[in-house]
Amino acid sequence: MQTYRLMTLNRYIAEEQQWHPEATGTFTRMMWDISLAAKLVSREVNKAGLVDILGETENENASGERIQKLDLYAQHRFARTLGRGGYLCVMASEEEADPIPVTDGYPTGPYVVVFDPLDGSSNIDVNVSLGTIFGIYRRVSEGEGPGTLADLLQPGSKLIAAGYVIYGSSTMLVYTSGNGVHGFTLDASLGEFLLSHPDIRMPERGSIYSVNEGNLSRFDPATRRYLAHLKEQAPADGRPYSLRYIGTLVADFHRTLLRGGIFLYPALRRSDGSFKPKLRLVYEANPIGFIAEQAGGRASTGRERILDLQPGELHERVPLIVGSRDDVAAYEAMVREHG
Repeated sequence: MQTYRLMTLNRYIAEEQQWHPEATGTFTRMMWDISLAAKLVSREVNKAGLVDILGETENENASGERIQKLDLYAQHRFARTLGRGGYLCVMASEEEADPIPVTDGYPTGPYVVVFDPLDGSSNIDVNVSLGTIFGIYRRVSEGEGPGTLADLLQPGSKLIAAGYVIYGSSTMLVYTSGNGVHGFTLDASLGEFLLSHPDIRMPERGSIYSVNEGNLSRFDPATRRYLAHLKEQAPADGRPYSLRYIGTLVADFHRTLLRGGIFLYPALRRSDGSFKPKLRLVYEANPIGFIAEQAGGRASTGRERILDLQPGELHERVPLIVGSRDDVAAYEAMVREHG
């Protein structure tokens, strides 16, 4: 009978620390706190229909979108948990227009965290999977005091770790520190994330595409041509692809990570003829792109690698094309030919 080694997230991170003799345990404590905040959010997501936590507030986030009650809970939970740990110098979130300082009275540290506390807010009231996205950098500003905007505006290539939590039929935390991608599923009876998906590798090519085709008329010509290409009858070439779209970035990417294929969120044409992207570079595209590359995939704007972009502002938006290596490369080739 085959036996399996029980590995909790905390134990995995502690053992990972042993690979770095210079480690002080600060990063480990930070990851423990991220997992704690995720457990608390997961609890509220799972009982959202039983308590007064559904629906909108009267507030708007930094992007002008109405904040959901569960958004607000997740924002406060992550900001408060991380802001008191002594390992951060500054944070940034989708829900806050400005950088988030470390909680008053608590020490600062060498790390920076950016996060989207609750991805998929529009799906809250209809019981569809939600998520949390996070990225971790080392500070670049000098001194030991509060961090600066420069600490937050680093290209994704400077990430030292990234991950997401998906709150679905089960709660799963997917994480990389630059040494492969690993998935941990929450066992509610133990209150622990257990290693369930070690060393996740994205297939080099998939058979599923994920995009909101309701926006087809607003896509650029190259994207429309690419989608038409995927739907052509060409069995020898693995086409047509199947369409799957949830509308929660974390959920759509999670499926793409495990099964391969491509997720597309191109810029949309506005009434004046210009194109405007939707997803945020700092705390959505960069962490997702880092995870994709660590799993053997690819993340692009269609013209350039996501992780090479230098953010110009905290809430900068970019197109995001992410997924299997060959699928994203095929989209980029279409853009070069028809863009």
